[in-house]
Amino acid sequence: MKSNDKTGTEPNERSSGDAEITESTGNVFADLGFEAEEAANLKVRARLMVRLRRFIKERGMTQDEAADYFGVNQPRISDLVNKKIDKFSIDTLVNMLTQAGVGVKIDFNEAESSSNESAKVPA
Repeated sequence: MKSNDKTGTEPNERSSGDAEITESTGNVFADLGFEAEEAANLKVRARLMVRLRRFIKERGMTQDEAADYFGVNQPRISDLVNKKIDKFSIDTLVNMLTQAGVGVKIDFNEAESSSNESAKVPA
């Protein structure tokens, strides 16, 4: 990339005193260096977990009450509350949200769609 003439930084970087600030890609996991597929998966799971935690908090549930509600044990809710993202699959989180009556909507960005999606399959 070409550096910015005024600051000597890359165009997507800004200088703030001694620290360099780089604009986010919109996915903190990608920014942290995860491969694109894993970063996308982590971002989805994180958003689902945030919504589940909000559901539990809005209803004032204890971990034991939430465990009973979702039909899991209390340590499983503790993992959710403590943001242990590696302990949950997208399927599990979607199932829990559905059980809570929370709809899940999926959006696709054109930049994220595969070029194979529009490929014609011979009959």
